[in-house]
Amino acid sequence: MSTAVAGASRGRAPAWLVVLRKDLRLELRTLETVPAMILFSLAIFVIFHFGLGRQSVAGQEAAGILVVTLLFASMLAVNRLFVAEREQGGFEGFLLAPVDRSALLLAKASALFLFMAALEVIAVPGFALLLLGPPLGRVLGPLVAVLALADGAVAVIGTLVSAIAVQTRARDLIGPIVGLPLQIPALIAAARALGPLLVRHGSTSPPGEWLLVLALYDLLFALVAYAVFDFLLED
Repeated sequence: MSTAVAGASRGRAPAWLVVLRKDLRLELRTLETVPAMILFSLAIFVIFHFGLGRQSVAGQEAAGILVVTLLFASMLAVNRLFVAEREQGGFEGFLLAPVDRSALLLAKASALFLFMAALEVIAVPGFALLLLGPPLGRVLGPLVAVLALADGAVAVIGTLVSAIAVQTRARDLIGPIVGLPLQIPALIAAARALGPLLVRHGSTSPPGEWLLVLALYDLLFALVAYAVFDFLLED
């Protein structure tokens, strides 16, 4: 990876884009992360479908099920985000390359965001088919906007937590233990924003205050991640 990143520093392509392309090519070849996230989410929806003993859910209940399922599925990607760099010496190569270290943060956060988007392309229709009562067609745009802001929080916090966890022996435990509590405010805001959208004949626009909370949370942790990421790489 260091050769490709060094080439990027000489003007071929931005370093973060080189790393992002590498991660996406690796996922396309191995199919280790996104398919597991999709299967996990669909399995949870099936469990809720039979466990609740109801034909459908709506409103805040539906929003809670959707957001919590997507959040837990994201932990599968968070745990593997830096595994290749750790096992194949990618960290050392990146540190030796003459590029800004924040490029790795941006690349990994972008990869995680795209993994979440790919998950939701399958998981949200599956959720609508198995559990949701109201149709999604009239609120599809607002739904995408809320999920995009929620994915931003998952991407930034997940990347930061993964960079910490991969340095430990118990990385599969550290990721969820540290990451899930940090995601709670974003989870609450996303669920509250989605609730009115998932009511039959309900609102077609999410509450603005919860969108603002999500946006501010994304910004806050983006700044925190940018400030501490260099130290995490060195440790």
